[in-house]
Amino acid sequence: MNDDHYSITTGTVDDAAPIAAFQVAMALETEDYALDPETVRRGVDRMLAMPDRGFYVVARDGGGTTVASLLVLKEWSDWRNTDVWWVHSLYVAPEHRRRGVFRRMMNYVEERAHHDNIAGIRLYVERENHNAKAVYSALGMTNEHYELYEKML
Repeated sequence: MNDDHYSITTGTVDDAAPIAAFQVAMALETEDYALDPETVRRGVDRMLAMPDRGFYVVARDGGGTTVASLLVLKEWSDWRNTDVWWVHSLYVAPEHRRRGVFRRMMNYVEERAHHDNIAGIRLYVERENHNAKAVYSALGMTNEHYELYEKML
């Protein structure tokens, strides 16, 4: 199957269950971390109820099944007097990887960002995730300006 069989759109409450399941799967796959599914579902539901904070983008296969999702969070930039969007929580179901799904999702995000006069799109990646870094570079993203520091509480 090629990427022509996928539709990309903004996620809705109908996508909450697969989005939450994707997040649980992603944490286990990438960080060997077991999330509480009920907590994640409540978090997804809450995000869907707060469009001023961000939105989900989903990919659906030809049968209408949600097969991938990502979260776009809005960060206000006083330097630019507009938002910068952060891409988070990306997950593509394993059987749909390497088919152009993520590229189409990012194209959707970028087109919407241009339409909404957004200053830019950012994301973070684990240092050792070289495959993801190669994909992001191929999409024209760079890591020239910033390093990420965090203190998780």
